[in-house]
Amino acid sequence: MRPIRAACLGTATALVALLSCAPVAAAAATDPHPAHDKGKHRVITLTGELRKQSFLPVHRKGPAAQGDRTVFNSELFDENHESVGETNGTCTTTWVGEVAQDSAEVCVVTYTLPGGQLSVQGMVFGHLVPGPPPSFDNGITGGTGEFDRARGSVHAETIGMGKRRFTIDLYL
Repeated sequence: MRPIRAACLGTATALVALLSCAPVAAAAATDPHPAHDKGKHRVITLTGELRKQSFLPVHRKGPAAQGDRTVFNSELFDENHESVGETNGTCTTTWVGEVAQDSAEVCVVTYTLPGGQLSVQGMVFGHLVPGPPPSFDNGITGGTGEFDRARGSVHAETIGMGKRRFTIDLYL
């Protein structure tokens, strides 16, 4: 009988040890920003100048509609106005409200930069308002090369006709 009790005691001790470590493992697994603590933080500021844009309406005539698409390409410049890459993307209208400010698009954009690419996506609201498009923030969903496993956000701000300033808040 003693060997059985010893085996049970050993199993119970192992179980207690395992359970006492479980909260630590669970806390590590649920960390909402694991990349922030493990890697580098960089802020990159670029200016984008629109090169080409096409609008693909769902209906050839009439107002904006759900499903309309905009496809675009922009050249990216650093603070010395030297070309450092480009953006390519598409935005799809997901909502057209009663007033232009209530409109919404979902956008998927790739930033091609020295060292790799960044994938970015998110919502843009109020795109049907006359005048320059509003500023917006989108999330970095990944990347390639030196941007592998990138996370963070991109703040886009209209600074002129066909020009935007992009502030890339990047965690690697």
